[in-house]
Amino acid sequence: MSSERIDFPGRDGQRLAARLDRPAGPARAFALFAHCFTCGKDSKGASHIARALAARGIATLRFDFTGLGGSEGEFGNSGFSANVEDLIAAADWLRAEHAAPAIMVGHSLGGAAVLAAAGDVPECRAVATIGAPAETEHTLRHLGEAIETIEAEGEATVNLGGRPFRVQRRFLEDFRDQRLEALIADLRRPLLVLHAPTDRIVGVDHARRIFEAAKHPKSYVSLDDADHLLTRSADADYAAGVIAAWAARYLPEPEAAEDTAGEEGEVVVSETGEGDFQQRVLAAGHSLIADEPRQVGGLGSGPGPYDLLLAALGTCTAMTLRMYARHKQLPLEHVTVRLAHDRIHARDCEDCETREGQVDRITRQIELRGELTAPQRERLLQIADRCPVHRTLHSEIRVLTELAEGRHE
Repeated sequence: MSSERIDFPGRDGQRLAARLDRPAGPARAFALFAHCFTCGKDSKGASHIARALAARGIATLRFDFTGLGGSEGEFGNSGFSANVEDLIAAADWLRAEHAAPAIMVGHSLGGAAVLAAAGDVPECRAVATIGAPAETEHTLRHLGEAIETIEAEGEATVNLGGRPFRVQRRFLEDFRDQRLEALIADLRRPLLVLHAPTDRIVGVDHARRIFEAAKHPKSYVSLDDADHLLTRSADADYAAGVIAAWAARYLPEPEAAEDTAGEEGEVVVSETGEGDFQQRVLAAGHSLIADEPRQVGGLGSGPGPYDLLLAALGTCTAMTLRMYARHKQLPLEHVTVRLAHDRIHARDCEDCETREGQVDRITRQIELRGELTAPQRERLLQIADRCPVHRTLHSEIRVLTELAEGRHE
């Protein structure tokens, strides 16, 4: 799984800070996540939900609404309508860069926002809300006594989430003008409502109102004793698991790998289509992802080619030492092998046959734990050089390359 920082243009051209959490492999679908009132994309709830969805194969975009977190703009001059427009802008960016969101998930006020925005995202197949209010005006209670000042003087400074914001009268008017239950009734998409019965911020009665306003198919899941912000990772992971399992029936079936490792000893590597370099590796009935780091244009979603090469030598070394120790009944308790690869000038290598240019160098450090004598440790160090992969790297190797019969498009 990888998490990538990005930004995209909002409704008025301001830059909105975002993060895209990707699964370790091709994404089955993309989701758009809206955070709670003044929370931000990096809140515990947002982070846990996005990562848990990515772990279940659903790439998730989370972002800061206008004026919050790392996003540009003035929060106090925005309002609920601006949040909805930001969501639509986020969906537009996903559509252009990857794929339009098939799932829209909102937490607290973000849940109200996805209910209002889903109708403008035609590719959205399912909507899920977590602790969402049934009316947007409910959120204004966070402003406390400042509401009277705003109404009387046109604006006031309020403290929200530990930060001061200058809030104007039109901010209040925008929240009061929304007719959310009418939008819910016209949602025309499967809806999942998640809510904790003991939620002290947004009472569970709001979940009932949302559920009753929605048309079928609709579902309700209790989050039991979870707090409103889902600060416990177990609660966020549970919510994400429920969302992923519920939404699966509305998503396209995951694509099967085109290639399979048929013959024994065969390894198959094929592009996943995600990013420039991500590869699916099929070996001995197992699948893993290989990639390049972000700094060279990859997604950072898996080990790179040289990482895999070092891993092959390291695992072979440890296995060989274990086999030898077992055969000789040595008190070897644990083996750790650390490896690094670099390139050095040939003239700096005293025992290299190559005398010009550069040569590859692998540094291998072996840690042996156990009540071993000095001669036993020295012998195990010698045995390390007998591992088959070590011998292969030191032998003459020929790589035969040919075109495979297949489709030509």
